[in-house]
Amino acid sequence: MKIFVVSVIFITTLLSCNEKNNEITLQGSTGRINNLILVMENDLWKGQVGDSLRNIIASPVLGLPQEETQFSISQIAPKSFSKLFQKNRNILLVGISDKEGYSTKTNVYANPQITVSILGKDIASLHQLIGEHKEDIISVFKEADIKMYQRKVIKKHHNIDSIKTLTNLGVRLKVPKTYGLVDDTGDFLWLRQDISKGSMNIIAYALPLADTDSIVNNIANARNIIGKKHIPGQFDGTYMITEAAYTPFTRKIKLSGELAYETRGKWEVKGDFMAGPFLNYTIVDKAHDRLLVFEGFTFAPSIKKRDFMFELEAILKTLKIGSAESI
Repeated sequence: MKIFVVSVIFITTLLSCNEKNNEITLQGSTGRINNLILVMENDLWKGQVGDSLRNIIASPVLGLPQEETQFSISQIAPKSFSKLFQKNRNILLVGISDKEGYSTKTNVYANPQITVSILGKDIASLHQLIGEHKEDIISVFKEADIKMYQRKVIKKHHNIDSIKTLTNLGVRLKVPKTYGLVDDTGDFLWLRQDISKGSMNIIAYALPLADTDSIVNNIANARNIIGKKHIPGQFDGTYMITEAAYTPFTRKIKLSGELAYETRGKWEVKGDFMAGPFLNYTIVDKAHDRLLVFEGFTFAPSIKKRDFMFELEAILKTLKIGSAESI
């Protein structure tokens, strides 16, 4: 019976795709960022297959002061996968079926929507498929959420020409108008949006490009120098630094077509008790012999910070250098 149920879902998915191709208008999707509907049998979810999935989609987000999962998950059995749930923007289908494989489809039941299917002929093949696609499972939903945020939320953004630092750096960054200007010297930019208990912040500046082999090792030190110069704390002599007791996570990525280093870690105020997470992009701009630094950081004591940092990531990833086309 379970094989039949999952197979029906799979066939329904294909039929829905065919309907989409026939230009049938789809309903608008629902759901918050970093949330997904997981459709799988209850016994699979409670067993080893569920454990494998939890290790991936419920793994902690790097760089946050308190542990928060990659996604907030709502698991339902296939028989309960009604039209209400089909409207969700992020859907993951997992089960046993004669049709084995991993697939990703867009706008199956609603628009915009990502539907990922992982179907195995047995438990062993499901484990294997989940392991083979563990990075894809995260990235496909994250990238879709980022594009959704950029498309829907950043429609009303600051006029780039009115921000001296971005103009001088020769870059474009779409920052919502809800972020107010704190500082714009021409060499250093600081924008801030107040939230219920704190603030979300974006800063930008450039550094000389020296030895490319030492970039990663110098990110924390560069942050400390900039913090001392530009980001004071609430008391005299206090300023933002990289938290010494926490080693940041750094990885190579591409941003606006250039090599960049993404660093997630924690900041603190030297001489005070303020602290929070940061996301730093240090971009190697060899054409201008410099490093471009764009960073988002959040101060939100006693509340969860995952979604705040995700929104900052979406904003920072609108970055375009030089003559790159706007998003």
